[in-house]
Amino acid sequence: MTTLSTAGSTVPAPASPAAAPTPTPDTIISDEIRVVGMVWERELIRYVRTRTRIVSGLIQPVLFLFVLGYGMSGLVGTTGGFNFRQFVYPGVVAMSVVMTAMFSALSIVWDREFGFLREMLVAPVSRVSLVLGKTAGGATVAAAQGTIMLVLAPLVGIHLTPLLVVQMIALELLMAVAMTTFGVFVASRIQKMESFQVVMQMLLMPMLFLSGALFPLNGLPGWLTVITRLNPLTYAVAPFRQVVFAAQNMSPAARARFPTNVTLFGHTLSIAVELAIVVVFALVFFVLAFRGLSRTE
Repeated sequence: MTTLSTAGSTVPAPASPAAAPTPTPDTIISDEIRVVGMVWERELIRYVRTRTRIVSGLIQPVLFLFVLGYGMSGLVGTTGGFNFRQFVYPGVVAMSVVMTAMFSALSIVWDREFGFLREMLVAPVSRVSLVLGKTAGGATVAAAQGTIMLVLAPLVGIHLTPLLVVQMIALELLMAVAMTTFGVFVASRIQKMESFQVVMQMLLMPMLFLSGALFPLNGLPGWLTVITRLNPLTYAVAPFRQVVFAAQNMSPAARARFPTNVTLFGHTLSIAVELAIVVVFALVFFVLAFRGLSRTE
């Protein structure tokens, strides 16, 4: 220890402050992962504690499935033992996922109004981690909501297998991620909860109705065909319906009456291409959501 001499006496020199440890890349990554996990867990806790949200998220899809399904079955009729209720079932499950995913972004507007979002944004964490946590939480909640709808499959004559259930949950997660990023992007630019709900309703219902979730995409007028192909949700609903129908014992007449493929510029798209379009959509809106939160004060 260094000493100083003062008037013939020796006193110890004050110790220099210890230098703060420099964060290592491993520490930074672990901190960001912990932030993602915390935001994800917060979304799950919010979902579990609001049971009315779970119930309300099921009411509208169930109404479409049974009321619209039974009502239209009389008009559409049965083809090869396959009816309209069975056709609309995958679209109704997708509707449940999409509605839950997009409205999960409402928590951002809520946090902004009550000041919690500002506290998260001023914290020494990456905005990417916040968007990842919100996306992961919203996608998990939406996929769980869609999975609950699987219990209705036997009531409309849809046969489920273990492989089909796994495929459906995987597609639900991908669909939920894409729509949650879109919801976060919209929420990052809205200040009031009332405005968010109005904007979501204006965007959500047209996207759902123009995705082929509730009617076949064949035989449409030219202008309506163009709009459905511009709707990114079309490419998320189509593979979902394809895997469900592939597991059913459908006659050739039923497959012709209720087609599942999406044609673009005269070419029938494969499931891989449709899923690639959904992935690109999710990545684009993840970047836009990140930029939107980065500009939020």
